[in-house]
Amino acid sequence: MNNKNIPLSVPNFPGNERKYVDDAIASTWVSTAGPLIPKFEKAMADYMGCEHVVATNSGTSALHISLIDAGIGPGDEVIAASLTFIAAVNPIRFCGAEPVFVDCDEYFCMDPDSVQYFIDNYCEMQGGNLINKTTGAHVKAMIPVHVFGNMANMERLMDIAEKYNLIVVEDATESVGTFVTEGRYKGKHLGTIGHYGALSFNGNKVMTTGGGGMAICHDDVVRHHMAILTEEAQDMSKKEDNLLFIHTEVGYNYRMNNIAAALGLAQLESLEKFVKTKNENYRLYCQHLNGKNGLRLIPYTPGIRSSMWFYSLYLEDCKISRNELMEKLAERKIQSRPIWMLNPDQAPYKNSLCMPLPNARNYVDKIVNIPCSSNLTAEDVKIVCDEILDLTK
Repeated sequence: MNNKNIPLSVPNFPGNERKYVDDAIASTWVSTAGPLIPKFEKAMADYMGCEHVVATNSGTSALHISLIDAGIGPGDEVIAASLTFIAAVNPIRFCGAEPVFVDCDEYFCMDPDSVQYFIDNYCEMQGGNLINKTTGAHVKAMIPVHVFGNMANMERLMDIAEKYNLIVVEDATESVGTFVTEGRYKGKHLGTIGHYGALSFNGNKVMTTGGGGMAICHDDVVRHHMAILTEEAQDMSKKEDNLLFIHTEVGYNYRMNNIAAALGLAQLESLEKFVKTKNENYRLYCQHLNGKNGLRLIPYTPGIRSSMWFYSLYLEDCKISRNELMEKLAERKIQSRPIWMLNPDQAPYKNSLCMPLPNARNYVDKIVNIPCSSNLTAEDVKIVCDEILDLTK
């Protein structure tokens, strides 16, 4: 039996993290006004091939300010993912709007067929707006989530959005480092395809700033507005406002701090190495587990270079239950986790409109996320596989 603790997904600090953080502390610039924040924004924008980004204190806040700028508010509905972390849905309610839940595809991402089913069966166009015939609400936007480093079918979703005048807020909080390798959006990083995008640098992500995120847009006026929103709606670029505490609207304390930006700059330097390791370890897992004892790894979306944030083991025809497998792995010092409880089954959203969810409900009880840290060794992968095979034989 294994005696080595193998965590699920932990930060990896192999480079200049300590140096950059020490430099930030020595400079006394540790708050949200530090010079490393715009430096990190530029570095991420250059990496992703976009121009307009705003560093935030979380991926959730990046989603929230995107929805605010898009004009989402009371009386609006937003098409949302049923199978994802609840933080992708809560900003809809922050704005006073309501989610409409749709199913996922085979890669856990928003299913265009389910989106079209909702539109065909519940909605009609009125004066250029998509209106829910049952609620009377304006269906104004959708938030496709690129789950675990996969990519939602953005070609179809963007076509739907264009046809029905929907705003697309692209949730790439789980897919930093993933980009498209074929098709209409070849070369695009996830988060840069929709009208808005959001990234997350939480502590368990491929790269981390401890806690942090980034909002992406395609216009400098929009970028400026979202930046103001993160500073309590105080326009820090205007000297008179900065000195007199003039606030133009309701704002939020959403700005990233300078120490987090220091971490982010160092992590970005190692991101490609992290992704390479995660791709190699995924292939090892597939070699050891696929087709054995009723197990297989969920594949990543074709046509992308995925950052492969989380590995999803599907208990397709397995003799052991998901919960039992996780409990037994924990006893053997291997950390794992289930996929999320479906958002329409969560207490805040039990009364929300929800489309049929055959795919999402199939996955809920059959997915176990297994160790995927970027410092995971081939030996670690072999240990995890041996223990899983022993438990499922």
